[in-house]
Order: sequence, then structure tokens, then C-alpha cells
Amino acid sequence: MRHGVMTDIPESAGINWQPVKMLIPYFMQYRNRILLAMSCLILAKVAAVNLPFFLKHIVDALDTPTKQAVAAPLGLVGLYGLVRFLNVVFNELRDTLFGRVTERSIRQIGLNTFRHLHSLDLDYHMNRKTGGLSRDIERGTTGINFLMRFLVFNIVPTMIEVLLIAGLLYINYGWLFAAMTLVSVVIYVAFTVKATEWRTSFIREANQADSASNGRAIDSLLNYETVKYFTNEDYEAKRYDEELAGWEVAKRKNRLSLFALNAGQALIIASAMTSMLALAATHTASGDMTIGDFVLVNAFMMQIFIPLNFLGFVYREIKGSLINIEKMFKLLDQKPTITDAANAGEINNLAGNIRFEQVDFSYHQDRQILDGINLNIEAGTKVAVVGESGSGKSTLVKLLFRFYDPSQGRITIDGHDIREISQHSLRNAIGIVPQETVLFNDTVLENIRYGNPKASDEEVYRAIDHAHLSEFIKTLPKGVETIVGERGLKLSGGEKQRVAIARTILKNPSILVFDEATSSLDSHAEQRIVEALNDIGEGRTTLVIAHRLSTIVDADSIVVMHHGRVIEQGTHHELVTKGDAYAKLWELQQQEEQAA
Repeated sequence: MRHGVMTDIPESAGINWQPVKMLIPYFMQYRNRILLAMSCLILAKVAAVNLPFFLKHIVDALDTPTKQAVAAPLGLVGLYGLVRFLNVVFNELRDTLFGRVTERSIRQIGLNTFRHLHSLDLDYHMNRKTGGLSRDIERGTTGINFLMRFLVFNIVPTMIEVLLIAGLLYINYGWLFAAMTLVSVVIYVAFTVKATEWRTSFIREANQADSASNGRAIDSLLNYETVKYFTNEDYEAKRYDEELAGWEVAKRKNRLSLFALNAGQALIIASAMTSMLALAATHTASGDMTIGDFVLVNAFMMQIFIPLNFLGFVYREIKGSLINIEKMFKLLDQKPTITDAANAGEINNLAGNIRFEQVDFSYHQDRQILDGINLNIEAGTKVAVVGESGSGKSTLVKLLFRFYDPSQGRITIDGHDIREISQHSLRNAIGIVPQETVLFNDTVLENIRYGNPKASDEEVYRAIDHAHLSEFIKTLPKGVETIVGERGLKLSGGEKQRVAIARTILKNPSILVFDEATSSLDSHAEQRIVEALNDIGEGRTTLVIAHRLSTIVDADSIVVMHHGRVIEQGTHHELVTKGDAYAKLWELQQQEEQAA
């Protein structure tokens, strides 16, 4: 059979029609258009079934003993041409009408899936594979298109046509013609279904190999810099080639099984056509049928088996499409663990007082990340959190943004438990400059405007000035219209950080979070970034997750964390004078800077 889009098919026989029920609500919005399309389908089939009769009458008219006839055959030829034209027109109208239904439904489902994926929590996205997820969505939408086109306009109409033709053969030529037609179709369908089920394991193996190689390629390209850092191009190529080798073997098995299916179908078709034509020829020779009848029987058999010739491909793809659609709908069934409360409210005109009250948290039950955290950040103050890697500093930020909920305790803003605030409102009130700024493959201007997509160019330029980004932009070949590359690859760490700062300024949040925003920068870049951070933090509640202590000496309060606990808190001067954990960190960093 024809090669089609590779789809995931399970070992179990039969078809699961459950996904069709999931699609019905989307299609029922266009019921009038669907009814009109089905009317065109019926008219097209009526025209198709009548075409062989026109051929019969034309041949019989030409075979008259007097050979008189020119006008009658020409008239029938004209009618034949008209009916064939109407058949094509009705089919095209059907496709045009139903195509809009399919495309609009796919658009709605695709948008719903996209929105739903953004509604899922951070934990889901940390564990999913981008390449595999994009394939699931792509195969799902492709499956809907295929299912509607071939199930509605191929399989069902073909079965109707087979029954109509069998009935006409029975009425005109007797039960034997009708029985041979039905038996040959049943044998063909049974063989095709059985052989397609047998091929399932080979197709599935090829699909898995295809997904594995695709996932490997995407994962490697997404980590392009890491590959370059460790000069592992050959290693990545070798691993990719191993996946491709598996794909090659699977494709070979798939191709050989396809040959077996095609050969079996060809044998059944040839046997059926030969048997029917032999029977028709016998009746024609005995005078029971005319030459036109012989032509009609031949035309009917060709009309039946031409669409059936695609049955193996169509059956396999419909089955696979249903599975892919179901897989995509399962994405929609995926429930986020972080949801808005039924009575979640909006927060406006924030003062910005943040409190962590006896907060415990763990990503996994066997590893506690935060243990009884109590932290008060007064409105309009700058509080810094320091500590060794893994002490739980960045987890505070994730909890504040409500990417996760505490295992115990609560977090409040101006006295409101953040679980009682809508996630959109909460996150809209907080701006962040992360440790690693990821930019879109767009212009500098649009990456900054992302902080407030409704902002005017003038507002974006003001944000650029406040972020001390103007001089850098002047050095770019196309200024603010310069494309930054995928994930901002064309910009340095400091340049990306300043873009992130400008983006946050444009957002104009009540609360600012800096998550180790200068940890990977050199001293010069760090100084410029700190100046910009201090400018935008003026008068706002600011939480700084710090690696370099020199950047937070002016903080109103410094919190020192160790193994998920707060072990010290005070100003820089107080903590240095105390001579405990913070003082040791400060001394160590001073020594490192002097040594450098």
C-alpha cells in the first residue's frame, strides 16, 4: 500500500473509536455546513454509480446491427461527460465545504492544547521532552485532518458504493454477480485488515525509532553551546547515527511487510476481476448479456477496487490517527497540580509586604529542600538571600511565583495567602531578572517589549535607557532591530541580562526578584548590571538571590540559608561583625577577588 505518515499503533487489534466522541463537540458547531457537504457526497455517489450505465448504452448503441447510429451514441457520450463533470464538481464542493470545518476545528483544538500546556505547572514542563511533545501535537492535528478526510469521504462512501453496485448487479444480472462482488470485497477487506494488524509491530518499531532519532537531534541542538564547550560534536553525531541505524532497520522491515500486503491485495483483485469478467464473457457469448453489459461489469469492478486499493493504508492511518488524536486529548486531560482557588481574587495597588510563614517544601519526599522558613520582607525594602548551592535560595523564588505550593506553611503578600490570589494576577505583580535569561529568536526591540506586549515603541526606548542598554544597542548592526538568535545566542551574558532588566522595567511590577542575576558576569558587566538593578529597585520591594556578596552590601536585610534553613539574618555590617557564616563567606570571596 501507499506510504503514509508514520503513526503510533498499539499491538491490540481493532480500532478505538473513543477519540471520535471527543471530536464531535468541535464539529457540531458547523452542522449545517456538514449536512451540505454530505448532500454533495450523496449526489457525487449517485453520479458515479450511473457512469457505467452510460458506458453500457454507448457500447450497445455502437454495436447495433444497422451501425446507423451516430446521433444516439454522441448524445450518450455528451451525457456521460456531463455526469462525470458533475461527479467531480460535487466531490470538489464536498471537500471545499468540509475542509473549512476540519481546518477551523483543528485550529480550535490546537489553540486549546497550546493554552492548556501553558497552564500546566513547572514540574510537568521540567519532565517533558520538547521534541516528543511537539510530535504528539503535530501527529494529533494531522490525525484529525486525515480521519475526517478519509473516514467520512473514503471508507463510508466506498462501503455504500459497494452495496449499491452489488444491488444493481443483482437486479440486472442475477445473484451470482452480486455474490461474487460481495465475497471478493469481504475477502479483500478481511485480508487487508489482518495483514495491516500483522504489520503493526513493524510500523510501531519504525515510529519509535523515528521519535528517538528526532528527540536525540532536538535535544542535542537545544544544547548546542554545551556540545561546543565539551567538543562533543563527534560523540553527538555517533549517538544520533546509532538512533538512525535503528530507524533504518525498522524501515526495512516495514517496507518488506508492505510488499507482502501489496502482493496479497493484488492477487485478490486480479482473481476477483478475472472471475467476474470470465462470468460476464460467458454470458455475453451465450447471448444473455450484451457487450455493453460486459463493459458495465468491468467498469463496476474497477470502480469498486480502485478506492479499495487504498484500504490498507487508510485502515492503518485511521487507526493510527485515532490513537494520535487520543494522545493529544490526553494532554488536555493532564491536570495541573497548581490551580486557582474557586474564589481566587485579583491583587491591585500592592504595598509589597512578603512573608514566608513556617514554609516547608520538597520536590521529592526523600529530599527536604526548605525546612520551617520564616522570612519577612517589608514593603519597599531590599532583602538579599545568600547561601551555598542547594541551600534552597532559588526555591523561594519558585514558591513566590507559585510554580509550586509549600508542603507546609504559607506565603502571603500584603497579608493575602498567595493561594487565594489568581496565578495571573500574582505573577503580573512580580518582575524577575533570572540567572539565565532566555530570549526569543526575534529582535532586541520585541524581546524587551515582551515585558508588556501592549507597550509603545517610546515606552520600550525609555526602558532601554533605564537599563543602561542604549550604548550597547548603538553598537549593533541594526540597532534594536537586530535579531538576537535562538535563546539569545548572539548576545553575551551581560547583554542578555540588561535586556532582561529592560523587559522587567517595561513590565513595571510592584515586586522585583533578582535570581543570581550577576553570578556569571565579569566585574565590569556586573557593575553596570548592579547600577541598573538599583535604579529599578528604588521604592519597590526587592528580593535578591545573590551569589556575589559585593552586589548586596547595601541590602536592608541579608538572609543566610544553609540546608533549607535560615541560619542568620541582618545587615551586611551586622553579619560581618558577628563573625559567623556570612562573615566567612564574605572573607572567602574577598580573598578570591584579591587573588584574581
